[in-house]
Amino acid sequence: MKKIYFDYAATTPVDEQVLKAMLPYFDKIFANTSSIHYFGAKADQALQTSRKKIAALLQVEAEDIIFTGSATESNNLAIKGFAFANKNKGNHILVSSVEHDCVLGSANWLKTQGFKVDYIPVEKDGTVKVDFIKKNIRKETILVSVIHANNEIGTIQPIRQIGQICLKRNITFHTDAVQSFGKIPVDIKQNNIDMLTASSHKMYGPKGAALLYIKKGINLTPILHGGGHEKGLRSSTVNVAAIVGFAKACELCFGQMSTEARRLINLRDILIKGILKNIPDSHLNGNPEKRLPNNINVRFDAIEGEGLVMLLDEKGIACSTGSACSSASLLPSHVLLACGIDAGHAHGSLRISLGRWTRKEEVDYLLKVLPGIILKLRKISPFGKKYV
Repeated sequence: MKKIYFDYAATTPVDEQVLKAMLPYFDKIFANTSSIHYFGAKADQALQTSRKKIAALLQVEAEDIIFTGSATESNNLAIKGFAFANKNKGNHILVSSVEHDCVLGSANWLKTQGFKVDYIPVEKDGTVKVDFIKKNIRKETILVSVIHANNEIGTIQPIRQIGQICLKRNITFHTDAVQSFGKIPVDIKQNNIDMLTASSHKMYGPKGAALLYIKKGINLTPILHGGGHEKGLRSSTVNVAAIVGFAKACELCFGQMSTEARRLINLRDILIKGILKNIPDSHLNGNPEKRLPNNINVRFDAIEGEGLVMLLDEKGIACSTGSACSSASLLPSHVLLACGIDAGHAHGSLRISLGRWTRKEEVDYLLKVLPGIILKLRKISPFGKKYV
């Protein structure tokens, strides 16, 4: 049976060009970047070249980018590191209620350390309520963190508006751009972004590499201590091969961003229209227009999402119910709950995410098999009597 991958939001395959760029750094240029001999200097040269390449794409200074091992690490460093480095200025933080778990987890942990956290509510489509930010900034507020585009429902947030508010109030603004980076433009300077997180494995690069952009003048307390790598902010032996791959992946994504976005939007909209038209009592989650080019998140009355994912897998189709990092949990999505969707309906949601190798015939196949699977699940559901 042919296998079809519709879970690009969870992770992406490594592009062949990325893999080719990485290979020499496993056995030819393999040394520790901290070593002062010839081999170490060659490895460090690759590290700094990668940093410069990504900085140029973002139109920032190379020294403002540090590399980490994951987006979770970058977000933890941004949230916790900033809070502890600036606790003399205030102890209040604002984060959106639809953040990735690593941001919410960091904020929740800070509450145990004496910090105060307010969670920015969202509209039904997952868009943050900007007025809430304006009204809840106080003199103790030091940080606002709002995800650029949601990892589950794809809603793109008004970060330029939020950045302007933070700039006027002299508050640091962090955005988790993991899902949007390389898919849609993000202008760090125009959006007044002080810190930004991005990850390699969401954009056809390897796992084990991520970045945190830190604007000059922003002070962070490191959460890893050791050899003082990455300007003392991220001690660990540098994963040169992964970072080289990350830089190549960025180069490819930024180079074809507009054309790939148009292609994916076309496939995305075919799927959304086909599902809503052909499956009764199906609903789109997230903003219908201000959403990622590759994201479709739909919910179906009287079904259970885990069962849907398993039956699709039997047909050779890989999808998810939400964030891959939380897939082992049976709890309803905190993102959908924040959007005002009750727990029962939230459990009936499906995330379909497209990518570089998604083709029209794969979309057509999903639209062909999905209605029958939904009907099958509704027939065995205690809530599906009207569909029998």
